[in-house]
Amino acid sequence: MARTPITTQVAIMGAGPAGLMLSHLLATQGIESIVVEIRSRQEIQETVRAGILEHGTVNLLVDSGVSDRVLREGDRHDGIELRFNGESHRIDFKDLVGESVWLYPQTDVFADLAARRAADGGDVHYSVTDITVQDLEGKPKVWFADADGQEFEIQADFLVGADGSRSYCRRQVPEVARTHYFHEYPFAWFGILAEAPRSADELIYANSEHGFALISQRTEKVQRMYFQCDPKENVGEWDDERIWSEFRKRVNGNGFELNEGPVLEKMVLPFRSFVHTPMRHGNLFLAGDAAHTVPPTGAKGLNLAIHDVKVLFEGLDSFYSNGSTALLDSYSDRALDRVWKAQHFSYWMTSMLHTVPGADDFDRARQLGELHSVVSSRHAKAYLAESYTGWPAVG
Repeated sequence: MARTPITTQVAIMGAGPAGLMLSHLLATQGIESIVVEIRSRQEIQETVRAGILEHGTVNLLVDSGVSDRVLREGDRHDGIELRFNGESHRIDFKDLVGESVWLYPQTDVFADLAARRAADGGDVHYSVTDITVQDLEGKPKVWFADADGQEFEIQADFLVGADGSRSYCRRQVPEVARTHYFHEYPFAWFGILAEAPRSADELIYANSEHGFALISQRTEKVQRMYFQCDPKENVGEWDDERIWSEFRKRVNGNGFELNEGPVLEKMVLPFRSFVHTPMRHGNLFLAGDAAHTVPPTGAKGLNLAIHDVKVLFEGLDSFYSNGSTALLDSYSDRALDRVWKAQHFSYWMTSMLHTVPGADDFDRARQLGELHSVVSSRHAKAYLAESYTGWPAVG
């Protein structure tokens, strides 16, 4: 069967939030793009991911015309609580840096973007197979078969790999032209979705002698929570009572008690730190999880992906509007500046709040000293608040 040729300006692999946001931003400036995705739209919609959006991410969703649903249905959080030794210490974002974050599930971000691209007539192909890319240092070509088995060949000026942590595009970069930085953590998160009222209005990050716990929210009646566990933990060995007992040990005390209820879902989430450099090879640009992953403690993954595509969009817009390659040439350095800030912040939050296997009394006492130092210093709290809510955009 002959391939049907298609010509476009930007080919995008990956129809998660990063790929769809880039396609949307390009469309606002009349720049053509085609998005291809191996997963179905339903599969992406049902993939549970992080739900904290920085103020910059929210502003981009609203100001670019994607949707203002995050403002209507999301929950604005003006702070978080650090809880240790059974006591809570609030980090007041508004007071410290004048910003907030929004609790808004990534599935809703995807739904908003997918609906916007569909309403605007965006060319998005889900459930594709047999993907091949060629000529990354010239005019990139993408071969694929759509959901009906029809074969296509896209020829584009640029190819963007926004195809997630198992990125096909990333693997096409020659080994001699890339450097990988990797750190694996000796623990994971045991996550649950529970039918229960909210236990708190804002997120609680709890450090205890029994390990870390995160108390988050989803709706008035359904909550998402996590506790530190072994990466090899078997969820089948945990019934509701054992799960809640573990949370009580790590969070309850001094008058605070979790609201409990039936556990609807449970899963183990290993995590790692990873960076691929540079984020460009020829006319291939990597964005989001295709180029970097962070542990979830700092709530940075989705926000970094959105920042990547914002920076990349500025470069592509500059190229097509005035022929300048300056912003495209600096894309990798500009994006990586924020990536490494986020890697540091996520690693710091993770190491400060989790218990490393084999930790001794000194490790525990030192960790508590660090937490006391943070909550007793306005400068330290301001660093945490600025990092959590999001740094200023790259100029």
